[in-house]
Amino acid sequence: MISLEAKNLGKWFGKRKVFDRINFSLEEKSSLVVTGKNGSGKTTLLKILCGFIRPSKGEVLISFNGKTLNQDEGRNLLGLVMPDLELYGELTALENLVFLSRIRGLDPDKDKLKEKIAMVGLSEREDDLVFSFSSGMKQRLKYAFALLLDPGILLLDEPTTNLDQEGISLVDQIVSWQRERGILILATNKKADLKYGDQTIQLGN
Repeated sequence: MISLEAKNLGKWFGKRKVFDRINFSLEEKSSLVVTGKNGSGKTTLLKILCGFIRPSKGEVLISFNGKTLNQDEGRNLLGLVMPDLELYGELTALENLVFLSRIRGLDPDKDKLKEKIAMVGLSEREDDLVFSFSSGMKQRLKYAFALLLDPGILLLDEPTTNLDQEGISLVDQIVSWQRERGILILATNKKADLKYGDQTIQLGN
């Protein structure tokens, strides 16, 4: 059983307040949608939740089977899709996943990597250089990386960006899969994405 709790989170950059007093609790098979205009702090909140940046106040607690995890342990339960994730155009799709896996401290299993590439509909392009990919195909490859560890917690930042209708249908499938087995947190400013959440937080009020 996995859970994530945000307790009184606040973030400032210098004197500029991004958000304050953010509280929520999620358990297995639950989901949260974070909404708000551009610049309201959605991406910042996701980066705090996954440990990329520190909050100015408050804390994030991740527990697994009743044990509260430290940041490194918690990070191994996370999958993340966001625009900041860099892919390498001079590498193939498969080579990108191998490289990103090693950066994350994993021993790449090529069969599993190919399985995730197939899951996002890119099997026929796994040996092609990523610089030749459309923006939508790059977004799909980011999903393949996020799903590598079958994450207990999946964080998605603007999940349908650059995707065609087929890609959006793929996101629907991934979201449904995650909501049946773990925790989903999704940041968006699209009303159509509100359907993905059991809970909703609006930033910038």
